[in-house]
Amino acid sequence: MKKHFQQALSNVRVLDLTHYIAGPYCTKLLANYGAEVIKVEKPGEGDGARRLGPFLKDEPHLEKSGLFLYLNTNKKGITLNLKTKLGIKIFKDLVKWADVLVENFEPRVMPSLGLDYETLKQINSKLVMTSISNFGQTGPYRDYKASEIILYGMGGAMISTGLPERPLKLAGSVVQYQAGTVAAVATMGALIASKFQGTGQHVDISIIETQECSADRRTTNLLSFAYSGGTTFFRAHRMGLLIMPHGRYPCKDGFVEYAGGEPVFWPRWVKMLEMPELLENPRFKDLADLSHRGEFEAIFLPWLVELTKREATEKAQKAGVPGAAIQTPKEVVNDPHFNERGFFVEIEHPEAGKIKYPGCPFKTERTSWEVRRPAPLLGQHNEKVYCDLLGYTKEDLIKLKAMGVI
Repeated sequence: MKKHFQQALSNVRVLDLTHYIAGPYCTKLLANYGAEVIKVEKPGEGDGARRLGPFLKDEPHLEKSGLFLYLNTNKKGITLNLKTKLGIKIFKDLVKWADVLVENFEPRVMPSLGLDYETLKQINSKLVMTSISNFGQTGPYRDYKASEIILYGMGGAMISTGLPERPLKLAGSVVQYQAGTVAAVATMGALIASKFQGTGQHVDISIIETQECSADRRTTNLLSFAYSGGTTFFRAHRMGLLIMPHGRYPCKDGFVEYAGGEPVFWPRWVKMLEMPELLENPRFKDLADLSHRGEFEAIFLPWLVELTKREATEKAQKAGVPGAAIQTPKEVVNDPHFNERGFFVEIEHPEAGKIKYPGCPFKTERTSWEVRRPAPLLGQHNEKVYCDLLGYTKEDLIKLKAMGVI
């Protein structure tokens, strides 16, 4: 029987005033570690992520956005109109309850509402307030408009990815998720400091700066520029620097990704292909002589196209070659490795039904994170929060709703 331990953040209370990806992912990580997270949304509309796909059965619906459902598991949800004086008063009452407030509006928004950190710390001196914005709360770019691809480009990532002739952006929302992860770590650090020092602080997360400190080619490029007197390395050759294939190649039922590797890998490639004579072939003695790459691919590609993804993966791994199938989402969800480790967690949502969610990406003996509840319906926990926490009655809630406050 699995033992249940108290989670690392089980006594932490978080007000979630975030939307889209970076902010909600930050608070999702806190919630996964056991924090009680109350997500505050605009009445009737909610987080804009509710209107972003993919949608269940490809039918747009506020309660069926796959993006929203993933980013907001483990949270309670309330509605509150911060454009009303009463809404601001109620929010400040919630701040008294909270240990942490996370928001990702443009820097001008919270001060314009009278909800800047200097004001809120007068209400709750131990409050940790994390503000996530594109360029940070200060600086000449503070109010610049941006998007995922703009931040990816301005942050220096795009110059080192893509093809030799032009930069390309990685698919998905890598910038947003990376910023959300950094924000969660920074928030937990500030929270620990708050517990020991007895006072809160304002955590200023600049999404573009989370890109600058990424531990990949972006950092390498910056250091290279500093150390080389102004010259820097950009995009590597898309096919690798040795004759061994590097990249994605077609097989019988899809594609396989290979990382060519260093010269020490050459005997492994020969073993995988079951062609020991290649070791003595004079054309392949100098592995850095790319003029013979086409000749090697003329041997490799016909061999690969006769194999399935699974067969090619098994042959590569058996020989010690870094190569594996490029899997579809369906294949990932049904992959025996993930399922044996219990990675995916199935939770039932009142509108979307049963859905498998990615679970904890690491294993610990205790204090691991858990996916305990589905994302909230819009305003689902109004009664529980406003009545149980702030002392309002059900009649009060009816009036507040009629007034457009909740």
